[in-house]
Amino acid sequence: MDGPSPEIDRVWLKKYPPDVPPTVEIPNVLLTELIESSVEKWGDHTALVYYGATWSYRRFWSESERLAAALRRDGVGPGDRVAVYLPNCPLYPIAVFAILRLGAIVVQVSPLYLGQDLTRLLRDSGSKAIVTLEILYPNLAKVRGDYPIPVAIVARLREFYPWFKRPFVNSVLRKRGLPTGLPNEAWVQPYSVARRTQGSVDLYRADPARTVAVYQYTGGTTGIPKAAMLTHRNLVANVTQANAWNTTRVSGSEVILAAIPFFHIYGLTVALLLGLADGAEIVIQTRPDVPEILQLIDRYQPTQFPGVPALYNGFNQQPDIARHRIRSIKYCLSGSAPLPLEVARRFEELTGGRVVEAYGLSETSPGTHANPLTGERRPGSIGLPLPSTDQRLVDLETGTRGLGSGEVGELSVRGPQVMLGYFGHPEETAAVLKDGWFRTGDIARIDADGYAYIVDRKKDMVNVGGMKVYPREVEEVLFQHPAVADVAAVGVPDPDHGEAIRAFVVRKPGTSVTEAELIGFVRDRIAHYKAPRSIEFRDAIPRSGVQKVLRRVLREESAAPKPPAPP
Repeated sequence: MDGPSPEIDRVWLKKYPPDVPPTVEIPNVLLTELIESSVEKWGDHTALVYYGATWSYRRFWSESERLAAALRRDGVGPGDRVAVYLPNCPLYPIAVFAILRLGAIVVQVSPLYLGQDLTRLLRDSGSKAIVTLEILYPNLAKVRGDYPIPVAIVARLREFYPWFKRPFVNSVLRKRGLPTGLPNEAWVQPYSVARRTQGSVDLYRADPARTVAVYQYTGGTTGIPKAAMLTHRNLVANVTQANAWNTTRVSGSEVILAAIPFFHIYGLTVALLLGLADGAEIVIQTRPDVPEILQLIDRYQPTQFPGVPALYNGFNQQPDIARHRIRSIKYCLSGSAPLPLEVARRFEELTGGRVVEAYGLSETSPGTHANPLTGERRPGSIGLPLPSTDQRLVDLETGTRGLGSGEVGELSVRGPQVMLGYFGHPEETAAVLKDGWFRTGDIARIDADGYAYIVDRKKDMVNVGGMKVYPREVEEVLFQHPAVADVAAVGVPDPDHGEAIRAFVVRKPGTSVTEAELIGFVRDRIAHYKAPRSIEFRDAIPRSGVQKVLRRVLREESAAPKPPAPP
């Protein structure tokens, strides 16, 4: 039995629903072995649905094995890193399990990345191969001179649609100026060829606790992108914990609407792995468009709909929602940002389902906390620790002194879902991991019943529609502009995305540059959601005595009401 050590007073267990166990038995298997057992149980059940096309568990597993054979032929083996540079589509799970079957490591790469973002991850991970689509290939080709990745397997997006929809897909891509054909490069292998590769590939076998499955890139508490090394055991544990929390589910019968991105650990675990481990049908959406979500709900009647607060709020605001068959939804886990009480109330009123706020991090696979599905939810709380998970607060100054109920400190967690460490960053690992405890960097309080409340986020991170943006990344790009002498970036409230980036820029003497020019400069170099929505030009950036940027001052000044313009 996997359970926390006995010295912690786990008062929160008293608030567990009676059918949720305090600890869970973590199967001592690799993630591939866990999903192979699903294939054996539910081989003929539908595993993946994509705009009318379907893959049974058996077909999905077979295609994954053939892709593994192609990667093996190209020299990929145990411990090698393979980048998955894809939006949500059936190739994502096929590629993930092809890579894991070989004992290789999945490198999660956002399809929004380009330029420096993309180069940094490929170089840092040492990726030996990449799996992508023709619509993303131009981004990859532009950075090949900076990081010449040896092998690229490239699919056409239309390959995953029913045959009668493929001409329409081509037409849409052309209208958007996106490629529809495959590049004619020696290092590129078409997926249509790779999927026909012959030969069986046995599952790689090793110790799940020591074998890394995924590199999940995160800024952690410093803003420097680094890979959280998630082992097979970490991910199997979090799947087991989360499925134990959802006592309403019926194995082999659930339908999960996967609108949140798989490249994010929340999407990978909660929208994909939980379902595959439980025989669910996964309805994949490429990007979370709310009108399209309603159409998918009408057609496939999902029972689970994991999302983020902005997605649920957009759902609630649809004017014609009464026309849709939305009462199939039973359970929604909300993550990545605080869930407003009114958004949850309205969503539950419309669907009859239950939406509960949860909490996690890239370093914890991701889930550590959730509000009870059938028990008491507390407004503003991230809930209770999941089974086999401990929590505690430590003082902000030293991180060593434990704090009591009602005090405010840094939230630390311990459990089988906590990462092995940061790849290539032993000092960063030592700073956040000690005796199994992971220091989250989030400031919290815990009430007398064990419900946790986040009162402040990691020091500088900005949450743009559920996507993490670290000001340092934006500043580094702006500093590359020849007219920029100094710069600082902070998060400011934004009605559409929760927060947006605002940059404060000091121009070099004798230069001239406009707000629009700088925003365009950033958008050409990193993911668009990271670009500033506004720029303010200043004579100086406020700094402390040791020259640290006083971001707090900039945030407060941004939040202060502006004086009315002179008549």
